[in-house]
Formats: sequence, structure tokens, C-alpha cells
Amino acid sequence: MNALKDRLIARIARLGPLSVADYMTECLLHPTDGYYTTRDPLGRAGDFITAPEISQMFGELLGLWLAQVWMDQGAPSPFVLAELGPGRGTLMTDALRATRVVPGFHAAMRLHLVEASPKLRAVQGDRLAAYAPVFADGLADLPAGPLFLIANEFFDALPIRQFQRQAGGDWSERMIGTDGESLIWGLSPPAPIAALATLGDIAAGQIVETCAPAEALAGEIGRRIATQGGGALIIDYGARDSRGDTFQALAAHAHVDPLAAPGQADLTAHVAFGPIAQAALPARASAICPQGVFLERIGMTPRAEKLARSLGGAALQSHIAAHKRLTHPDEMGHLFKVLALTPEGSPLPPALDPGPP
Repeated sequence: MNALKDRLIARIARLGPLSVADYMTECLLHPTDGYYTTRDPLGRAGDFITAPEISQMFGELLGLWLAQVWMDQGAPSPFVLAELGPGRGTLMTDALRATRVVPGFHAAMRLHLVEASPKLRAVQGDRLAAYAPVFADGLADLPAGPLFLIANEFFDALPIRQFQRQAGGDWSERMIGTDGESLIWGLSPPAPIAALATLGDIAAGQIVETCAPAEALAGEIGRRIATQGGGALIIDYGARDSRGDTFQALAAHAHVDPLAAPGQADLTAHVAFGPIAQAALPARASAICPQGVFLERIGMTPRAEKLARSLGGAALQSHIAAHKRLTHPDEMGHLFKVLALTPEGSPLPPALDPGPP
């Protein structure tokens, strides 16, 4: 029995098919049956593992990178240190442990966590209690001042829409309907879509994804950083542009049918970094960089070698495997990308090339 599935079928029967964006919103954030509102999805006992859970090195290096950006901008005090979708608080815990050596950083920071899940808020609050985190529902809830922000695997969960090119050049939106018992895929009638009018290289039958919430959020972050100072580091899987069907569902570390069990699987899509960089103007966007290249540039191998000196046996092998998983092109090193936003005229962010992306 799946109460959310029954509700969605009834809603479709009454009001018509859902866009992918509407479906993702219901499945992930429904107040009683949404995926993020009912569980802790992370770790080996959950449905997926993110980079901070793979190795402490990830959060440590990101924290030190952010501290360097803070120093490059004159070490403003106070400042807002924020994370979007902090998971279990692992990344921020590692980042704050590493930045204890940075003079003035902890004294100046005001920690804010943007989190929708009540269950994850409880975990984060316990883990980061020593830093007195303040929880926020969105970016608008953060106090004024310089903003130094991390968003790791956050943008991929924002609701997308999918459009399929038709033979005549118009577009049909990919929709979710019902046959009375199951959720099924369908297409809207073809129509011109103004936002896609400039895409001339898409053949009939191909799919393009758009994510208005991602662009709106990037615009909000960009305006804030451009006017009040700070920096943002966005890490996620994706590419410069969105081409093809990347909508996917994960449960118990395996890909599953995204329509089979609403609210019981994580729903994500690849992030299109180009539109995010464009939407963030007037903040300056870096070039898009593969995660593996970025991590190596900010010192992952020396850090890995230092940690390895105190390890042996299975622990050493696990450590080596974690380093490879985060950086190797055949694992997370190439699929995951890094984009930084900083104020125009400030020093270029460490380890990243100047844009355009």
C-alpha cells in the first residue's frame, strides 16, 4: 500500500497529468509521506552515500577553501556561514574541525543551515550543537551580511521539467498520468516553448530538462554575494547544459522506477551548470571544473598521504578506495562538477579558472 501513490492517482484523475516538477515536489516534500520529510536517507543503511560520508577529507578541504575565500575578501566579521541541504551535518562538521586553525574564522562566523527535513534537522542540531546552528527554510531567512555558502548535492533534487522535441520543431512536455491503477508517462500536445526557442541543435525525439527553481535560487545567491560579499561553492553531478533524460530514482543504493513507489525513493536529475552561472549574475561565476581536478588542486593527495601514515590493513585500503572514488574520472571525479560564485572584482577563488563556464 502506498498512500501517496493513491493520492496522486486521485489527483490526476480529477485535475489532469502532473509535470515532472509537480511530481518531484510531492514525492520529496509531501508533509506526511514525502521522501525527505519521513526519513534519514543517507549512509549505507539509507538509499545513497554522498561525498562527505565517503571521507572526512572532502569536508575538510572544502572548509579550508571557503576560509581562504573569506581571507581573500578581507576576513569580514561577522559573516554568515551557510550550507544548503546539510545531510547529517558531516560536511560541516569536518569543515569546522579543519578551520579551527584559521585565525578569527570561528569567532566571526554565524552558522545557518537550510534544511527542509525535520528528521535531518534533529541530526544536524545534535552533531553541530557546539556551534549553535540556526535553521532556515530558505535563503531569504538568512541574516544580512557577507555570505559564505556550500551546496553539495543540493541542486540535483530541485524539481525539473522535461520537454521532448517534436518533428515540426515544437515541444511536448513530458507528463505523468494514470491508467487508473498505475502512474504512467505521457506527453502534452506539441506547442512552441519560448524558453527553448534558441535551442537549435536538438533533434526530434530528444529531451531537454529545465529547472526554474535552480535558476531562481542561483539568482538569489548571486545577488546576495554581489551586493554583500562572500562566496558560494556548488558541487553536484551534471554538465554545462541539460541534454537527454537524466531523471532518476534511487532506493537502497540501486536505481529504481521513479513512478513505482512515490515518496519511497530519492528523485534527482543532473544539474545544468551553465544556466545556474548565467542566472547568478551580477556575481562572477568561475569556470566549471570536474570535482576530481578541483579536489586535487586544493590538496587532496597530500592530505590523503598524511592520513594514510597512521592507517593499515583494511582501514588503509578503505582510505585509498575513498580517495579514488572522490577523484577518479571513472567514479565521481568527472561526473561531479564544481562551480564557484564570488563578487566581481574580488580575488579569483582558489583552484578554479575564471569563467565564462
